[in-house]
Amino acid sequence: MLSKMGLTQKEYETIRSELKASEKPFFLFHDDPDGLTSFLLLKRFVGKGYGMMVKAEPNVNDRFLAAAKAARPDTIFVVDVALMQQSFVDTVKSGLYGVKNIVWIDHHQPVKLSGVKYFNPRIHQPQNNPPASYLCYKTVEHSDKEKKDLWLAMAGIVSDWHMPEFADEFRKLYPDLLPKPMTAEEALFTTQLGKLGRIFSFMLKGPTSEAMACIRALEKITSPYDILNRLTKEGRFIYSKFKQINDDYEKLLAAAKEAANTQIEASSIGPSRQQSTWDSNDKKFLIFTYKGKQSFSGDLANELLFLYPDRILVVGRERQDYFMLSFRARHVQVLPALKKALVGIDGYGGGHEQASGGSVNRKDFERFIERFKGEF
Repeated sequence: MLSKMGLTQKEYETIRSELKASEKPFFLFHDDPDGLTSFLLLKRFVGKGYGMMVKAEPNVNDRFLAAAKAARPDTIFVVDVALMQQSFVDTVKSGLYGVKNIVWIDHHQPVKLSGVKYFNPRIHQPQNNPPASYLCYKTVEHSDKEKKDLWLAMAGIVSDWHMPEFADEFRKLYPDLLPKPMTAEEALFTTQLGKLGRIFSFMLKGPTSEAMACIRALEKITSPYDILNRLTKEGRFIYSKFKQINDDYEKLLAAAKEAANTQIEASSIGPSRQQSTWDSNDKKFLIFTYKGKQSFSGDLANELLFLYPDRILVVGRERQDYFMLSFRARHVQVLPALKKALVGIDGYGGGHEQASGGSVNRKDFERFIERFKGEF
């Protein structure tokens, strides 16, 4: 379904005014394609500023104070991050950091903080939930007369499982990337546009220094073909990082598909990785865990949901004493079940109704899973 949702025109104008007024913007963005492209769209609009990923927990808290102090921005723009702490706001606006304004653009569950200019379409209507990259593109669209950044916006939007109302416009400009009208999930897993979104996702994995090097390269790229066809040195650099990460991902995906199709208890593809399903006889769920250096939980959960649309999915990476988890479902809401199952459990969780994330202590994992399943 084509989306015609978003913020009001007045809200878009306010964000544009804040961007134009900022002499030294500092961008904090979620470490996924939606957050990345949101940042790039805003930075290209103003032609200045510095960006920093919000990795691991999607929460702007006191761990970002040092970065804010070093950057000394006049305005902090936060995009596609679900949470922010009042203590962070109060500290950076205390006068010691040079911060005059904080502009927060998001599409997760609305929250209330003082001292922040907050823009979330769900305030107007709970089901009004386009990605942050959609909101950011609508903010800068009037200045992109040649549609030179439309490919960036579409990669971020489709990666977040949305197909916007300007998809046909994109398809006319890039028919080989989106050959026909289709749903966002079809585009994500069957087209070159979807591949571009996966490249953006995988280039952000690994050490932060490597991810930031890819982001700096991406800032210089003006065409999706520079990456997909490796036409420039920046495009080849990004694609080489993608290829390296994708090889590991494809092995995990194959193991997850085997687990889903055969309901095996465990399989192994190497000494550093082991996958397992919990309660393998329950075909309503697919609960898949793995070990490894890279986090693929969100990517795996999305593709498995496309492949097994009737399953309730829990995909998690075992990291030290915790499972870092992604939850997906098409026909039911996982977020309320996640919240209830976490009561009395060492862990946390949040996100969207049908696409959430969280973390659970390994010692509580089986008890958590039983409680989570019991909510359906």
